[in-house]
Formats: sequence, C-alpha cells, structure tokens
Amino acid sequence: MASLTYELTLAGLAVGSAAALTGIGLVVTYRATGVLNLAHGAVAMICAYVLRQLAVGWGWPLPAAALVTLLVVAPGIGLVLDLAVFRPLARREANPARSLVASIGVFVLLVGAAVLLWGPGARDDAPVLLGDDPWTQLGVVVALACLVGAVTRWTRFGRELRAVVDNRPLAALSGIDADRVAAAGWAFGSFTAGLTGVLLAPYVRLDPYGLPLLVVEVIAVAVIARMRSLPVAVAAALALGVAQAQLTRLHPEGWAGPLLQAVGANLFVVALLVAALVLPGVGGKGRDALPPPARPGRVPGAVWLVTGVLFLLPLGFAGADLHTAVQVPALAVILLSLVVVAGRGGQIALGQAAYAGLGALFTALLTAGGVPGLPALGLAVPLAGAVGLLTGWPAIRRHGLALALVTLATGVAVSRFVLTQPYATAGLSLGRPAGFSDDRAFYALELLVLAGCLALVAALRRGRTGRALAALRDHEPGAEAAGVPVPRLKLLAFVLGAALAALGGGLLGMGLRAFDPEAYDPVRGLLWFAAVLVLGADSLLTPLAAAALLTTLDAGGYAGTAALVLGLLAALTGRVPPLTSLLPSRTRPPADVGGGTASGGPAALSAGVTAGAGDGPRPAVRRARPHRPAPDGAPAPDRAPPPDRAPPPDGAPPPVPRLHARDLTLTYPGGVTALTGVTLDLAPSRVTALVGPNGAGKSTLFDCLAGTLRPHEGRITLDGADITHRSAHARTRLGIARTFQRLAVFPSLTVEENVRLGAERGHPGGDPAAVERSLRLLGLAGPVRHATATDLPTGTLRRVELARALAGQPHTLLLDEPAAGLDAAETAALARALAALAADGLTVLVVEHDPDLVAGIAHTVHTMEGGRIVGAGP
Repeated sequence: MASLTYELTLAGLAVGSAAALTGIGLVVTYRATGVLNLAHGAVAMICAYVLRQLAVGWGWPLPAAALVTLLVVAPGIGLVLDLAVFRPLARREANPARSLVASIGVFVLLVGAAVLLWGPGARDDAPVLLGDDPWTQLGVVVALACLVGAVTRWTRFGRELRAVVDNRPLAALSGIDADRVAAAGWAFGSFTAGLTGVLLAPYVRLDPYGLPLLVVEVIAVAVIARMRSLPVAVAAALALGVAQAQLTRLHPEGWAGPLLQAVGANLFVVALLVAALVLPGVGGKGRDALPPPARPGRVPGAVWLVTGVLFLLPLGFAGADLHTAVQVPALAVILLSLVVVAGRGGQIALGQAAYAGLGALFTALLTAGGVPGLPALGLAVPLAGAVGLLTGWPAIRRHGLALALVTLATGVAVSRFVLTQPYATAGLSLGRPAGFSDDRAFYALELLVLAGCLALVAALRRGRTGRALAALRDHEPGAEAAGVPVPRLKLLAFVLGAALAALGGGLLGMGLRAFDPEAYDPVRGLLWFAAVLVLGADSLLTPLAAAALLTTLDAGGYAGTAALVLGLLAALTGRVPPLTSLLPSRTRPPADVGGGTASGGPAALSAGVTAGAGDGPRPAVRRARPHRPAPDGAPAPDRAPPPDRAPPPDGAPPPVPRLHARDLTLTYPGGVTALTGVTLDLAPSRVTALVGPNGAGKSTLFDCLAGTLRPHEGRITLDGADITHRSAHARTRLGIARTFQRLAVFPSLTVEENVRLGAERGHPGGDPAAVERSLRLLGLAGPVRHATATDLPTGTLRRVELARALAGQPHTLLLDEPAAGLDAAETAALARALAALAADGLTVLVVEHDPDLVAGIAHTVHTMEGGRIVGAGP
C-alpha cells in the first residue's frame, strides 16, 4: 500500500510539474501584458510537434532538437505574437475582451496549422526529454520559479515589469520601454509553454486537439494564484497533480463509481470551474464585454435573396447524397446562439459546444426510450435550456476574463464528465425522424427550422429585450441606470443561447445519423466562437456565412483550413474589422449634427425647453440673471448667462417623493475611508449641488444614492422606505434616475432607441408619449433622432443621456458632472433645462465642478471634504 501511494505521488508530481510550468508562464505573461493567454496550450502543442519533427522525423540529436525548440522556436512564437497580434492591441488600449478574442484566434490558428502540417491523428512516438524521473522535472520547475521570482523582485527589469503592470502609460512616460517588457514576457511565457508541451507529449495523446485542451485545463493553477503569485501557482499545481493521481486508487461500487473516476481523471477541470466561479482577482466589472459593432450595418435585401438561393441550391442541383450540406443549417442554428449571447448581449461564451452536445445527447436518450424523433428533439431543447439556467446562474455575476473561464470550464466539464463518458453515452445511436430519412427531406426540414430561428432572433433584436441586451453590451452600468435588470437579462441570454445550441446540436446529430462526442469537442466551440466574432457577432447573416465557411473549407482534403483562416482573422482582430461591418450603414447622422435647430444643438435645446412648457414635464423658462463679473477685475468668460434659480411653487404642497441619506459610511478595500457619517436630504422642486475637491467623496456619495455602491453603515430611505440594499435598476424603477460623469450612452443604438430604452425600463408600464416629450425637451426631435450614437458630438450625447433619464418619468434626478465636455452655449442651455425641471417639481442633485453653473441653478450647495459634508448654504 505504501509503495502504491509513493508511486502515485511520483506520477502526480510529474503531472503537477507540467501544470506548474503552465502556471508560471501564464502568470508572467499576464503580469507583463495584462493578457490571459488562452493560446498557451496551442503553443505547447506546436513546440511538442516541432521537437518530434526534429528528433524523430529528421533524426536530429535530442539535445540539439530540444535547444532549438525551447530556445529558438518557442520564444520566437512569443515574439511574433507580441509584434503581430498583441502589441497593436495594447497601443490601441483595447479592452480585455478584445485581447482575449485575439488569444482565442491564435489558439484556433495554431490548431489549424498543426492539422494541416501533421494531420489530425494522434502520435505516440514523442521523445522523452528529461527521462521518467519526476524529481528532475520538479527540480526544473522549482528552479525556474525561483529564478523568475528573483528577477521580478531584485532586478531593474523586475521593477520595470511591476511598473508596466501597475500603469503602462505612466511607465512609458517615466522612460520605461513597455514594449520591451511585454516582448520579454511573451518570449518567456512561450518558452514555458514549449517546455510544458515537450514534457507532457510522451505521456498524453499528442494531437492538435488533445494536448492544447489539456494545457488549457491546467489554467486553474494560475487562476488559483489570482494571476499574481508564482509560489501559489506551483503549490496548487503540485497539490492538484498529487490529489488527481491518488484519486485513481478509489473504485467505489454503484452509480457513483464512474462519476468519481471521471472526477479523479479531470480534477484540474473541477478546480478551474470552482476557481473561476469563487475566487476574485480575474476579470472585473469594466470594459470587459465584447465591444459593440463599430458601425451597425444592415443586410441589403439582395444579399438575403442571394443567400436564400444558395441555401436552396442543394435541393435542386445536388445529388441524392447531401452529407455535407445537411450539416450547414444545423451548424447555423448553433452559431445563431452565439449571435444572441455574444453578439447582442456582449457576453464571452466559450461553452456553446457543450449545450449543442447535450441537445444531441438528450435527443438520443429520448429516442432510445421510445419517443419519436421530432418530439424527442422538442423535449431536448427545454432540457438543455434548464442546464443553461443551472450553469448560467452562478456565472452571470462574473465579468470579463472570469466569465470566459467559467463558460470554458463549463464546456470542458460537460465534455469530460458527460459527453465522452460510457456511462452516459454507451450504445446510443441517433437517427432521423420518421418521414425525413432522405437527405433532401431532412435538409428541407432543417431549412424550415433555421428560418424559424432566424425570425425569432430577429424579433428579439427589434423589440425591447433586444434594445436592453444591446445596452447591456454597450455599457453595463448605464444599462443598470436605465432600469435594465442586468442579472436577469444575462440569464435570459444564456438560457436562450443554450436552447438554440441544443436545437442545432440535435439537428446536427440527426443529420450525421450518429451521436459523436468529437463533433461537440470544446476546441470546436472555440472555433465556432472565433468564426462568429470574425464575421460580425451581431449580424443575422453571420451564422449562415460562418456555417457554410466552416463546413465547406474542411470538406475537402485539407482538414484544418477553416481553423487556419478564421484563427488568423480572429488573431488580427485589432486590425481587421468584422466582415459584416462592410455592409451599408444602418443610419447616417445628419450632416449638421453638431449644431443648429435641425441637429439639436444649443438653439434646439432652448427651443425644446420652451416648447415643453405645458406638456409635462412642463418646464418654464425663467428670466436670466446678469452674469457676475470675474474676480479681481478679470474679464468675464464668453458664455451665456445662466437662468435664475427656480423657487418652489408658492402655496403648492411639496411632491411626495423624498430621498434621505443618514450617517453613510463606506470604506474601500485597503482601509481607505471614502465616506464618514454623511447625512443628506434631497428636497423636491429644488436643485441641490455637491461640490468639493477631487477625492472628497462626492462620487462615492453619488454612487451610494444611485445604488451602484452600498454603504457599510447608514441608511438611504425613499418616502420612509429603506432602499439601502436596492440595486441600481430597482432604484431607477422607483423613480431615481442618474447620468454619468463619463458618458453612458449606447453607441450601437440610435438616439431615439437610447431614449426609448429609458422609457421602457425606467417606469413600469411606461408612457408612450414620454419618449417624444423627452426628445423635444432636449432638442433631439429632429433628424438626429435616427442617428446612431457612435459618432455624435459630446454635447449631443450629454443631452441623449439626460433625455433617456427623463423618459423614465423620474421624481429624482442625479446628475454627475452634466456639463463635462460642453461649451459655453451648451452649458447655459443645460442650466435653463435643469432650472425648468426643478420648477416642474423634480428633485435634482448635481455633482459639478463648474462654479458658475452651480451658482446659477442650485438652491442648496453642500461642500464635501475628506468624506464628510463640511458646509452647506444657498
């Protein structure tokens, strides 16, 4: 028994050492570049193939082959990736999601290149580099970790590395060559990937799919180390490796036996799923969603006509064998699920292949139980949707990289624990429904299903749910502020995506007349994701074109061509726009959008304020005060005078809604106290201003009132009801609207759609006339209403954001530096609008640095300093 334990420990140390190398490389690359390199496993696979080619194929001595592979090829791959792929993204300050897409593109590209060069089959003659002694491998890993730690802590390069990680632009201004630091990080990360590949290749299946995915699984150790700590990564890798080896000695009886054995063989997958769901430090809430289309396009009718004809051609001109053609509509339905989740919702979903496989599996199980084919497929779809609900619920609160890892781990877990396990799939077969066994008949059925799915998604995109999903993708905090229930909407997208993927997966299995787990391999899921992103994730044409491209490119004698082409385009995502962006623009902004009444400039805003009188909101324009002279005899700035502050209506009872903050205290992680015992009352029909230096706590107090932050102590009440723990979107529905210091408009939506979203989500039931009133009030009722918000000037976008907030018919309006980026005329027009809104009964809070604007509109001014309110006055 002791001997068995020792032998298993040695085996676990060997696996753990390779996993530790992966963790070291990923951590160093992430710390140097900020990129989570999902292509790490593909680089490992390429280096393993290169070593085998040199040593076995060409007969080189193993030491020479290893030196060339590890010291030339592996770092060279890293440098090429830095120069060609990731450095352009860093210089454009691309968001983490775009860098992650690029790394997925590199993964797919390298897999396709390996298939083309060496074929898809497995190799069992990879040379053994360090022998069978795990202690040697462990010694190499520990020495490498110590070397990296010493360089990072005690050398000039290490200090430069930490500076680049903390703030790359500031480091560059300090004279640090950030590009050199990033290149060194990529070269070292690729070296560790190559070392991992050549160490693992003799003991696992060396093929273009298995080894890359195996290395991706051990990303768990880097996530456990929170992409920072090398000792934690090494310790986690060794512990998981030994634990996984020891679990192989367990052979329980009954139904739990096979499942436990599967867990024991895939412990790193379990660790990745748990770590991505539970641990902080990877990803975060910010610019982490997939970016919206740079220029929303529409598919011309002629293109749809040609596409329809092309899809109908196999029915009329192909022979009786449509084996390749029947795969295209089924795959298009699967890819349509990515249009919903990734294209419209902006979520990084890497596990759609798992839901497609579950759709095929459930269909096969139901037909084996006696359920006819089509009803079995119809039942499989909601079953897979339920799995999507179960797996999506814990994932929706993760963001960016963490969400990507959760969805990837989910896909790998479903594949490892269900789709490839004999206890779930042994003896299963999958036939076609009665009456559709012929290829032509089944292909016609697929076309009908595909057309129905396209119509469903088109209706979703046009409706209020589609606008809310686009808002979620474009600006998640802004969507919350507009009243969008973000968690619920994300869950809806994941469930609908799982259902569509399951439908397509079932059709694909029926078309192939077999349940083949390899058809739903997680690597294929990455390829599908890359294809959709390359062609344009938010276009209904994309799944049709991508399905045809993926199927036809690999149908010939050159397997891997599709992966090579699509991977290359995805890797160059920073340079090559999505192909559907070449389609005609959906709308064009008016030529005079920057000013004038036609465009909704300051003159239109003034006219809008006047025209809004008597048409609720019913703003009234007040007599403008003379502008006070500048101090010390300086000439007055060239700006229009602000309006008089509007007093509350005489003799009228105050409106019911009232917002109170009592003794709010908030301390950020690290011990920085942002608020200390702050008390604030916001009265109706009054403009309250919050002023103070940067760092005084104004934005923190503002975010607490809006629901973005929750204070650690104190209460916030509305009409006496405690709303301290209400979310931002819930407060919007209660009548508390807000704007942002940094613009929170939705660039892929038109001006009218932005405002309509506020009316739909900000007020239960909604008022159909609220959109028109808000557009007229803010001077946006002209041609500009049909322009997308992508390229509109700042002044117009500020009014769009304010109009969206007002369309929800709020009683309280929270404005965070509403004059930021406005010129003098626009600021004066904004002041008149705010005074009119307050006169109409709104409660207005303004956080603003412009003293003239504050003096012109505020009834009460609170001064903050050091997280406290230190003064108040008229």
